[in-house]
Amino acid sequence: MRTLRIAAAALIVCTALVACAGQDAGDGSAAPTGAPSVTELPTPDPTVPPSVDPTDTSGPLGRPGKRPGGPPQPTSTGEMTLTGQIESGVEPGCLLLDGYLLLGGPREVLTAGAAVTVTGRPEPGLMTTCQQGTPFKVASAKRA
Repeated sequence: MRTLRIAAAALIVCTALVACAGQDAGDGSAAPTGAPSVTELPTPDPTVPPSVDPTDTSGPLGRPGKRPGGPPQPTSTGEMTLTGQIESGVEPGCLLLDGYLLLGGPREVLTAGAAVTVTGRPEPGLMTTCQQGTPFKVASAKRA
C-alpha cells in the first residue's frame, strides 16, 4: 500500500512539472524559445556577396605558400613544374616547395635548402604523416 502511495505522489509531481515547463511568467502561454525551427533555413540576402567562394584559390584560403605571380598551371596531363628553394617540414624527412609536400624523386637532388625545379603531379587526397603541404608526387627533379 505504501508503494502505491509513493508511485501516485511521484506521478502527480511529474505531471505538474511537465505542465509547468511549457508556461512562462504565469500567463498560461507557451514560452517562446527564440530559436528557429530545425526545418527553417536562413535565406541568403541576394544583395550581399558571399564572403568566401570555395572555388576561388586566389584568396587567403587558397593553396598554402602561393607566390604573388600566381600558381603554377597544370599541363593537359595534370603535371606541374615548381621552381624554388626546398624547406624542411616540421616532421623529419618532410620536404616542402612552394606549399607542396615533395614525395618521391631523387633524394640526392631534393635536399633542404637546395634550389630546384621539380615536375610532378599534386595528389591532394593522398594521406601522409608530414601534417603540412599538399602532397606532390615528383616525376623528375634537377638543381636550378
